[in-house]
Amino acid sequence: MKMGTASQTGAPSVIKYGRLIWLDACSPADPSAPPGPLTHLSLPDSSEARPQSGADGRSLSGNWTRSSPERASVLREGVRQCLQQQCERTVRILHAKVAQKSYGNEKRFFCPPPCVYLAGPGWRVKPVQGQAHQAGETGPTVCGYMGLDGASGSTAETQKLNFEEQPDSREFGCAKTLYISDADKRKHFRLVLRLVHRGGRELGTFHSRLIKVISKPSQKKQSLKNTDPDEHCSQGDFPPREGYVRYGSLVQLVCTVTGITLPPMIIRKVAKQCALLDVDEPISQLHKCAFQFPGDPPGGVGTYLCLATDKVVQFQASPCPKEANRALLNDSSCWTIIGTESVEFSFNTSLVWTREPVTPVPLISTLELSGGGDVATLELHGENFHAGLKVWFGDVEAETMYRSPRSLVCVVPDIAAFGSDWRWLRTPITVPVSLVRADGLFYPSAFSFTYTPEYSTRPGPPGAPEPAADADALLESIHHEFTRTNFHLFIQT
Repeated sequence: MKMGTASQTGAPSVIKYGRLIWLDACSPADPSAPPGPLTHLSLPDSSEARPQSGADGRSLSGNWTRSSPERASVLREGVRQCLQQQCERTVRILHAKVAQKSYGNEKRFFCPPPCVYLAGPGWRVKPVQGQAHQAGETGPTVCGYMGLDGASGSTAETQKLNFEEQPDSREFGCAKTLYISDADKRKHFRLVLRLVHRGGRELGTFHSRLIKVISKPSQKKQSLKNTDPDEHCSQGDFPPREGYVRYGSLVQLVCTVTGITLPPMIIRKVAKQCALLDVDEPISQLHKCAFQFPGDPPGGVGTYLCLATDKVVQFQASPCPKEANRALLNDSSCWTIIGTESVEFSFNTSLVWTREPVTPVPLISTLELSGGGDVATLELHGENFHAGLKVWFGDVEAETMYRSPRSLVCVVPDIAAFGSDWRWLRTPITVPVSLVRADGLFYPSAFSFTYTPEYSTRPGPPGAPEPAADADALLESIHHEFTRTNFHLFIQT
């Protein structure tokens, strides 16, 4: 049984896996070395068999840990239930990449306001012991408070979020009155979201991505260093292209959740509530802009995208009486273009009753597979890791070593742990990769691991004819040729 690939759910992997080979750009080992199959067999308990270096060649100077057999048996049944019932909870924070500083008594509220979505079936699961609702209580089971990291936490600096249920069953809340004053001299900060259960029990504290502080939008012509590249998309018949968005370009607005698109429009720079029809320069953060519908008659100032009482309509602009190549707009036709960030935290509390917060929630960014022969290891790169975490492949716990808050290393479990007929499997086995805290708190991830079978033949009944001597001979020869070079496998998503 050969090692397979580790990949992220919903994202194509750059490495093709199958019964034969991985075509990966890695340096082969000594060709004169004896051939050794890229298989992972059972790991003996002797310390000599444990891997001494990671995928990057660094020494693995840490302690390998695994739950006791009794503890692992209890956890395995709970993890299996978590994977089957899909009762996770997800906290998603969306915010702008930059924030304009307030001066004096002014309050420049963050635009767009930071938003929080609570999604997942776990938020609607009946409360367990210690979380019982009062009779007649309805609505969200938690309340939220958002502020800036490093702040004192007073009511003036923290805003309470009132969560409202959306048509898609998600709970939504936003902080409309957050700002950063000139007394705060930081160049970067994070938003802090504190979620509390009814009754006052702390659920956890969640942090946003870094936000850059600016004094005010630049009024000069923008250079490319102040712009963000186009994001790749393939919606409809509107082809994306490389480069930077410039005023005067034809653009299309696409909803990243539903995929719904608006018709292609021309993006215009806005100054003093006028659309500038002759400006051709890169767009920049926090600049005002407008979206003109194409197809207007020659010489006309055109119609523009407008938001009127939560409805998207077309606004007919009028010519500017004092300056040519300008069109007068109303406030609802002027938009602010800004880069945004989002971060998601997923967890499942159905395994355990604990008064400890669920945070910090570990986040996996990439996986890196290394080794062959008797041992294969998988390194998890991400953030918020700690020594109390164990890596699980499906419902099988892996021997895990904590390296740093951004790195965990585990031994890939033997394929035999997933079935008694593994030696004669002809199809790959894909299992989810998850993390479990020492107290049983379950953290799902978007990553999975695939065991790929190599050539083998199941023993037939007595008297059955033997398979042809050349059956799968080509596949087997290619397999031995590539395993002879002992390729290291590096997985990218």
